[in-house]
Amino acid sequence: VAGAWVLYVWLATRWDRRYLGFFSGETGLWAARMLYALAMIAFGLSHFFYLDLTAPLIPAWLPWHVGWAYFTGGAYLAAGLAMITGILAKPAAILSALQMGLLTFLVWPPLMLSGTITASQWGEFVVSWTLTAAAWVVADSYRGAGWLVARGPVRVASA
Repeated sequence: VAGAWVLYVWLATRWDRRYLGFFSGETGLWAARMLYALAMIAFGLSHFFYLDLTAPLIPAWLPWHVGWAYFTGGAYLAAGLAMITGILAKPAAILSALQMGLLTFLVWPPLMLSGTITASQWGEFVVSWTLTAAAWVVADSYRGAGWLVARGPVRVASA
């Protein structure tokens, strides 16, 4: 949803900006980023709460499955907090998108190539791919932001 919202902000028409300014302006972009940040926190927490479902997805050739599950969960939590506070938000968004992309390609293609992927796992691959694409859209929304501090919504003072 956050990725789609960023795209909406980028592609909004004059009418959208005039009548739906909250959703299509700088405040909408900020809200989409916050939505993504909250999702990162949820992803991170799920790595801890559902460790028994996360650790088995780590490829067999990587050691310390539980350690990787904790590490990636912690990375998602840190990224979400960075984006909420605005401190290191840009690198956090970029690194979280990179993490999702790496996980997408480390987890699912080996199952596909081995022929052991199930129908539900194909669905999870599509979801993972979609989330990765949306994460890159959100990360790209920080293009003009500073590397250390990203500000909240820009408010124009009225005269």
